[in-house]
Amino acid sequence: MAEQLEVKELDQVVVRFSGDSGDGMQLAGNIFSTVSATVGNGISTFPDYPADIRAPQGSLTGVSGFQVHIGAGKVYTPGDKCDVLVAMNAAALKTQYRYAKPGATIIIDTDSFGPKDLEKAQFKTEDYLGEMGIDPDRVIQCPLTTMVKDCLADSGMDMKAMMKCRNMFALGLVCWLFDRDLDLVANFLKDKFAKKPAIAEANIKVIQAGYDYGHNTHSSTVNVYRVESKHKEPGRYMDITGNKATAYGFIAAAEKAGLRLYLGSYPITPATDVLHELSKHKSCGVITVQCEDEISGCASALGASFAGALGVTSTSGPGICLKSEAMNLAVIMELPLVVLDVQRGGPATGLPTKSEQTDLLQVLFGRNGESPMPVMAATSPTDCFDAAYQACKIALEHMTPVVLLTDAFVANGSGAFKLPDITKLDPINPPYVPEELKGKWTPYMRAENGTRYWAVPGREGFAHILGGLEKDSNTGAISTNPENHDLMTRLRQQKIANIQVPDLEVDGDADADLLIVGFGSTYGHLHSAMDELRQKGYKVAQAHFKYLNPLPKNTAAVLNKYNKVVVAEQNMGQLAAYLRMKVDGFVPYQFNQVKGQPFVVEELVNAFEIILKK
Repeated sequence: MAEQLEVKELDQVVVRFSGDSGDGMQLAGNIFSTVSATVGNGISTFPDYPADIRAPQGSLTGVSGFQVHIGAGKVYTPGDKCDVLVAMNAAALKTQYRYAKPGATIIIDTDSFGPKDLEKAQFKTEDYLGEMGIDPDRVIQCPLTTMVKDCLADSGMDMKAMMKCRNMFALGLVCWLFDRDLDLVANFLKDKFAKKPAIAEANIKVIQAGYDYGHNTHSSTVNVYRVESKHKEPGRYMDITGNKATAYGFIAAAEKAGLRLYLGSYPITPATDVLHELSKHKSCGVITVQCEDEISGCASALGASFAGALGVTSTSGPGICLKSEAMNLAVIMELPLVVLDVQRGGPATGLPTKSEQTDLLQVLFGRNGESPMPVMAATSPTDCFDAAYQACKIALEHMTPVVLLTDAFVANGSGAFKLPDITKLDPINPPYVPEELKGKWTPYMRAENGTRYWAVPGREGFAHILGGLEKDSNTGAISTNPENHDLMTRLRQQKIANIQVPDLEVDGDADADLLIVGFGSTYGHLHSAMDELRQKGYKVAQAHFKYLNPLPKNTAAVLNKYNKVVVAEQNMGQLAAYLRMKVDGFVPYQFNQVKGQPFVVEELVNAFEIILKK
């Protein structure tokens, strides 16, 4: 060790945990982010893991990472690069060092840098730090594995069980570095391992050992980072992933509407966690069915809606392809259905654990016939709750299938979530057929806003049949009449157009020289890029789409106000093409990447500066 490591006083800091897929980096990162949220820090996380079920130990392809960005105030992204990097083995250091800032503090387990480890990581010499150009003064070199064995020597645990605690030693060291209260960590572990108290106690003991190692070994050479919370709105907070927030949004909507929630789903990365989470909440009236395929998952959810429940199905891009027929059936039957699409890298199996925004045109247009349906996109992990709730509200109040887009980034990432008061959530009022229409009602009779009335089966006097064949608008009988089909097509389209969505908001400079436009999960990165450009003296604004069909009423007015508009998205230009189709004369600049990774703010700033200088 060098005599002294440089200390930075920061309002925000980024930590990246990395190691083998079996090293528990996701758990260590989750605990650290949860504790940070508990003390009032703003947080944003990014799990980055391989698609391999279990790559060979110590291999370059098997490295899993978890990045945590904590701040005194609100933070918008997991950070471009980290201030502290934990590398549990040689492969982790080799692959993850590129995510570290110059001068970042690096914590390594020297026990995992032996000759075989270095060979697997394709190092050419034993001087791995010199080979990578890393200043040893920035590295905390700890014999972590040895110390865990010593700590648990009298625990009665076998070697395999001991090794599973290595991540907790690293977490303890990071908790010391950031002056975190270990009681909060201990409480988390006691809850997580409530049925296995011995495991909880072993992990707590190892965390304390890691904390003590940092304090005793480096207390005279390294000062801890302190990131104090500022301006936190009072309330009860939790660290929540986007998938969990989505599940909670569905539960809240069903509760508000007074309906049972039914999820029909087939497991698919990265959407499966929604099925796992909802399956835990039978006490809330939630019904979950793991179906035999994507088609039955969607069809069964549609059946649940016909029966009077809130029907939901969850999937990723490949599943949308398979669900499209049942989604079309929901369009023509005019039944409420929420389709969650947690986007991932494609096409085909593509990059199943990585993130893209490449399903937009598929969910807008990827069905046969004229089949309009509302489309929304969540803007952050915590926004997934509101997006899911609003998707259910639209589906139930307008008798239509709704697609909710998230993606692997927001679904697996997390943020500090203030628990909502359900009594203050927007009311949800399905258009149940009025009792006074008994004996006169037909299946496609409509309310004043064009929405088909909903008659739940079993209600006396309102027996009816729905199906995939076109129906007469007056009688509900099967019809092949050309004029009737044209009318029904227009009625279904107008019903979607009538949906009231919030206006498109503009942040930043009112007289901006450049408007940054995006949708969904890129909100935080684009907002951060705008902030940095404004700090450089540029006049910049941001408009971000959460509602994509129908578009906000003021969309054209906003987009046509600025001389320069750039549409930035993680695809080859799908939103830009859609907006050009919807807004006359709109010709934007474009920034497109399809890397399976979140945007890098620095790259956005550089690209937007070039546009500003044109």
